[in-house]
Amino acid sequence: MEAGQFNIVSLFTESAKHFPDRIAIIEKETQITYSELAKEIDITAAYFQQKGISKGDRVLVFVPMGIDLYRIVLALFKIGATAVFLDEWVSFKRLNLCCKIADCTAFIGILKARILTFFSSEIRKIPVKLGINYKEVKNSYQYITTDLDDIALITFTTGSSGTPKAAKRTHGFLRAQFEVLEKKIDPEISKIDMPVLPIVLMINLGKGLTSVIADFKASKPESLKADKIIAQIEKHQVESIASSPYFVLNLAKYALENDHPIKNIKRIFTGGAAVFPEEAQSYVDGFPNSTSKILYGSTEAEPISSVNAKELAHRNLTKDKGLFVGPIDASATVLIMPIEDRALEFNSLNDLQNFSLDDGEIGEIIVSGPHVLKEYVNNPDAMKRQKIWVEGRCWHRTGDSGFRIGNELFLTGPCNALIQNEAGFLSPFLYEEILKSNNGVKAGTIIRIRNKNYAVVEIETKADSNAITKELLRIYAIDDVHFMEKIPRDPRHFSKIEYKKLKLILKQKLK
Repeated sequence: MEAGQFNIVSLFTESAKHFPDRIAIIEKETQITYSELAKEIDITAAYFQQKGISKGDRVLVFVPMGIDLYRIVLALFKIGATAVFLDEWVSFKRLNLCCKIADCTAFIGILKARILTFFSSEIRKIPVKLGINYKEVKNSYQYITTDLDDIALITFTTGSSGTPKAAKRTHGFLRAQFEVLEKKIDPEISKIDMPVLPIVLMINLGKGLTSVIADFKASKPESLKADKIIAQIEKHQVESIASSPYFVLNLAKYALENDHPIKNIKRIFTGGAAVFPEEAQSYVDGFPNSTSKILYGSTEAEPISSVNAKELAHRNLTKDKGLFVGPIDASATVLIMPIEDRALEFNSLNDLQNFSLDDGEIGEIIVSGPHVLKEYVNNPDAMKRQKIWVEGRCWHRTGDSGFRIGNELFLTGPCNALIQNEAGFLSPFLYEEILKSNNGVKAGTIIRIRNKNYAVVEIETKADSNAITKELLRIYAIDDVHFMEKIPRDPRHFSKIEYKKLKLILKQKLK
């Protein structure tokens, strides 16, 4: 291989050579070995080439997480095409928008997805449309060389702050991200993993692990049946889990409520949303033999920091302090800068450092490193607003607020949700945990509208709303309390409150 040439699929190819008879993926009652998957990938790659898909083509993939998804995506990588990945929960409006942004030349989807082609003007524009099952073709696939800078994968941010951004992941970026995440995940701890995070299953395939697909619909997280998942874990002797906090918490709660601690799990890796001390303690108690690692990061930069659940469980949280998210990762350089709702430019690294804040001061978290995404697809406005280029180095503006004390990082929530007051900033994000400490409150936060602070809460079914209102008004500096059946949360991890959407709903109620 020449200098600069690399294809992320080569990591899987090496695993298939070393562990041909090892099971690669278990999906319900179906399983496939590394050698079988390698053969299927080659067949699929040849079929795609026969259908006219070639190097550089962007291919929209709308397939649920499972054996078919990884067969298809790895086949696309193998022929130098770019997989454009959509989440299972995607709405019709978002599907059209993502199609328009990505400008795809082919579409691959399950039957339900292909039916959408009749109703979507953007999908109808895509010339090649394929299902997920193919017959073996006469010719084998033609080997295609790719470089570190060739695009392998395009994924989308949730778009909770506006239009979803298309993250451009090159083969080189994926390798850098895998190398950093691998150190955090430590896949050598277990041989059988349950990865709910799609990127982790890809890493597993590169390390020769067995991945068990959790039997639940990612598009409907509330339908998760903890007893069903735990039965899967015990049946397949799963030793580790990589998932969102929502998934882990539901298993931990079930384990504790039913006096059924999950003892065979050795390692938990979770990310995508904040975990507070009380929740971390549930991880410790529900998985007594596990080391649980909680990552802080984003689509564009993961990880930024990480913390062990046992350590987090012993960290006190108050409305005036931030959530401890761990020491800053060795791969990342983090600065805290004043919160500015505008694009920023600096002539030198020294100018950027002089602009940044001192320890203990709340500002926007920005990060740089080899695993930090450098570019979005067809989005110059986001590039200007989210990226700062200084001396050839890319700094990503996370949109999260926080502060650092030495090498320790603390989170105070989305910058656009902070409420400025005489003392500095009030963090609605921290109130998410604080309000839950009140009897009868399932979830809640603070929203400021027209110079008034409102507590917005979900309550238990039999809770006394009048008593809760009196108690919250007595304890906290708020003007009123509003009750909501379901506070809107991000569709990907079902953990983060969508503040922009919540504020719009409350404004409508207050009219």
